[in-house]
Formats: sequence, C-alpha cells, structure tokens
Amino acid sequence: MSTSAPTLAPAVPLSRDAGVIGLVGLAHMVSHFSQLLLPSLFPWLKDALAVSYTELAFLMTIFFVVSCAVQAASGFLVDHFGPRPILFGGLALLALGAFGFAASPNYATMMLCVVVAGTGNGVFHPADYTLINRKVSPRRLGHAYSVHGITGSLGWALAPALMVPLAIAFHWRVALAAGGCVALAVLAVLWVRRAALELPPAAPTAPAASAASAARAEGSFDFLRIPAVWMCFSFFFVYAGVLSGVQAYAPEAARQLHQMPVAMLAACVTTYMVCSAAGVFVGGFLASDPGRCERVVGAGCGVAALIALALGVLDVPALAVPVLFGAMGIATGVSGPSRDLLVKRSTPENASGRVFGVVYSGLDIGQALAPLVFAALIDHRAFVAVWLVLALLQLLMIASAVSVRRVRRGVLAMA
Repeated sequence: MSTSAPTLAPAVPLSRDAGVIGLVGLAHMVSHFSQLLLPSLFPWLKDALAVSYTELAFLMTIFFVVSCAVQAASGFLVDHFGPRPILFGGLALLALGAFGFAASPNYATMMLCVVVAGTGNGVFHPADYTLINRKVSPRRLGHAYSVHGITGSLGWALAPALMVPLAIAFHWRVALAAGGCVALAVLAVLWVRRAALELPPAAPTAPAASAASAARAEGSFDFLRIPAVWMCFSFFFVYAGVLSGVQAYAPEAARQLHQMPVAMLAACVTTYMVCSAAGVFVGGFLASDPGRCERVVGAGCGVAALIALALGVLDVPALAVPVLFGAMGIATGVSGPSRDLLVKRSTPENASGRVFGVVYSGLDIGQALAPLVFAALIDHRAFVAVWLVLALLQLLMIASAVSVRRVRRGVLAMA
C-alpha cells in the first residue's frame, strides 16, 4: 500500500504544483512585508508618538518574541487542524494589526497591535512548509523552497518601497492602512483558491484514525529528541543575526567606514534583498540534489563571510559598497533552498508543522536579540566590529550545517 505514493509523485501535473507554490509564496511575501511595516516608518513614528528609536526598536522585539512563541505552538495546530485555516488566520491577524497601527493614538496602543501582528506572523513557516512538503511533488521541492525564499525577500523589499512613498505623499497612517489592505487582498486570493490548499484526509477508517490519533498523542513531542532538529534551530538563530545586522546596522557601519553618502544606505539594503532573491532562484536548482545541500550552504556562507570581512577591514570605495552588499546577498540566497531541504530531511513523517515551528522559532529569537548586540556596537562606534560579527556568524552557519549532516549520519548508522 505504501509503495504507491512514490510512483504517483512524478505524475503530479506541473500546474497543480505551481498553483500551490504560488499561493504559499504569496502568503509568505505578506509575512515578510508585515515585518518591515513599522521599521520603514520609524522616522515618522518617532515624532508622531514622541518616542526614541530604542523604544521603536522595542516594538520589533515584542513582535518577534510573540512570533517565536506562536510559531512553536502553531506547529501543533497545523498538524492537528491542517495548515489552511491556520494560514488564513495568520493573514487576518496581520491585516488587523496593520489597521491597528494606522489607528493607534499612542505608543501603548501600538504595543498591543504589535502583539496581534506578531501572533499572525508566527503561523506562516509551519503552515507554509507543511503545505509544500505534502502538496508539492518531491522532484519539485527544491524549486518550491526557492520560490518561498524569493517571495520572502520580495516582501522585505516591497515594504519600504510602498510605505515610504505613501507616507511622504499622504500620511504614515495612510501607509499603514495600505499595508493592511495588502494582507486582506492576499487573504481574498487564497480564499478564492482555497481548494488548492486542501490536504487529503489523514486516515480512511474510524478505527485506524483513532489508533493513529492515540499514537500521535503519545509521541507529539518525540521529535524534540532528534538532535538534528536543534542543530537546525541553531542554524536559523545564527542566520537571524546575519539578517538583522545586514538589514538595519551594516549599512550605517559601512557608511561610517567608507564615507558613503546617506542616500546610498537604502540602496545597500535593496540591492542585498533583490540579489538575495536572485541567489535563492539559483539555489533552487542546486537543491535538486539533496546530497550536496551541506556543501551549497557551506560555500554560500563562506563567500558571504569573506565579503563581510572585506567590508570591515579593507579600504573599499563608496560606490563599490552596494555592489558588495549585492554579492553578499547572492551568496546567502544561494544557500536558502538547500538550508530548507536540510530541515525537511530531519523531519519525521507527519510532524512537519511541529518541526518547522520549532526550527523557525530560532529565526524569531535571533531577530529579537541580535538588534541589541548590533545597536550597542553602533552606539560605541565599533563599526569594524559590526562586520567582524557578521563574518563570524556566517562561519557559525557553516558549522551548524555540518553538524546537521554529522548528526543525521549518526542516526542513520544507529538505525
């Protein structure tokens, strides 16, 4: 009975796989888009709410702490209720949070809305990856992870591109309301196409279903004993530090070290994100061979570490800085699909939501803590140290990927 699944997988039509990949990618774009709604408008919010940049940064710490807690818990909900309703709920909460931001009269109200938005953000990775892993044919998984990563990067790029012009032309409240409309529009698209996101029934008979349910109840937390899961968790924790540093603090450190004009700061981040998306596209093809995932991650992170080191210690012309940001984005992006495939290879059957929920909670924890480190370095004018830390984090990512491979081999040898 179980031998029929592999023979059916190659026969899945491309149109069906592409539909699922596109819808999941669209939802993932909204998640990343929502993460930068407030940071894109910090210059306006600082004056409007009469707060400091530190207080505004604390809003994002709350966002990611809440998202982390929800992400770990939502994996269980995804495995129990299915990913589709959880995904719809996340989009609705992101829209509600954005509309709340737009209407907030003060900082305290903004904090409450951040909790709502963080709750919505926490459901995406468990729901997304469960849909991809169970709906997309195995031979197209690398491309599915690639599209997932690309849409996330485009979501980060879209937020400042939409928020800032609307704030300049109209008002920061109008910009945030538009952000809520984006989330609602994507929710409407997914609702219309909801049949494409439906998973097949888990069990054919009532006795079998009750037996399977009992087994799941006894072993719901067994996956936490898998060392590779925690190695993947550490990988994403470190990756979050890289991402936070590049998005918010590395451009300022580069400006101070290389006499770069202020106008080029945004160009650095945008170039990094766009090139990262291009790197993810290429990485989707490289991830088609699962046996080289660790080597792809190691090569990508190694190149990114060398570029970070160069930006920190070498005398780089100002005009070359955005180019090096782009090269670093390509190197990091190439490793993305292989990174996701590493997690899948460490995931037990029928535990996709739980595993991805715990593993990706490392991303939220890292994004909550890393700004505190980088902000302290900037405040103390340790601009070279910012780049040295980024290079070190890239090397730690390589060590984490190698550790995942070693742990998995040890488990296979014992089996």
